[in-house]
Amino acid sequence: MLHILFYEGTSVSFIGCLIQFYLFIATEAFECLLLTVMSYDRYQAICNPLHYTTVIDKSFCLKAILLIWLIIFCMILMFSVTMSQYQFCGPNVIDDFFCDLDPVLELSCSDTSLVKIESMILVIPIVLFPFTVIIVSYVYIIFTILKIPSVTGRQKTFSTCSSHLAVVFIYYGTIITMYSFPNMGDVKKILSLFYTVITPILNPVIYSLSNRDIKQAFRKLLSKVASGLPTSWLKGLPHL
Repeated sequence: MLHILFYEGTSVSFIGCLIQFYLFIATEAFECLLLTVMSYDRYQAICNPLHYTTVIDKSFCLKAILLIWLIIFCMILMFSVTMSQYQFCGPNVIDDFFCDLDPVLELSCSDTSLVKIESMILVIPIVLFPFTVIIVSYVYIIFTILKIPSVTGRQKTFSTCSSHLAVVFIYYGTIITMYSFPNMGDVKKILSLFYTVITPILNPVIYSLSNRDIKQAFRKLLSKVASGLPTSWLKGLPHL
């Protein structure tokens, strides 16, 4: 994307475009399944705290990551192989900043119905099923939090889920909007920026803000910056 912005356009080989599409879909699908595993982690931590360390251990995490990558690479590989069999004999200009599914299929002169059917089938295990698991997990989490007698306890417990929930809403909200309303023109390009650029940038920020040490370091940094400003500038600033 940066190369396109700097040089006002670029070229890519057909194989290179397929590789980019494959890696893009694979990492996008991995994010969906990873968010699902994280919701299960939150469910165990809040609903079954006494069994958390025995269920969520290093072995579980390693097996979950390896299984997710294996499932995704196999599923997306079949999807990409189908696309590689198509003929592209028309225009060769992709109306997007990367090789996404619809912009590439628009350039094909073959019948693309098979790939569209495959994409609809893949949506079930990659998007709909994980999203359902996340919703069910948080239903149990909310009911468990409501049973906590103290308000402070409820707030502290819910704060452990706030970062994950924020990422889920941003990521899944964009994906569901994208694929529920495919004919949105330039709006679709803007939305695609969310899960390709904006969400990866926000992820470390959102997750880090829940870390107490990072909060303290951030306050110290603000204090240093504020101490270096003229006194007249500090009158309207809140106290840290």
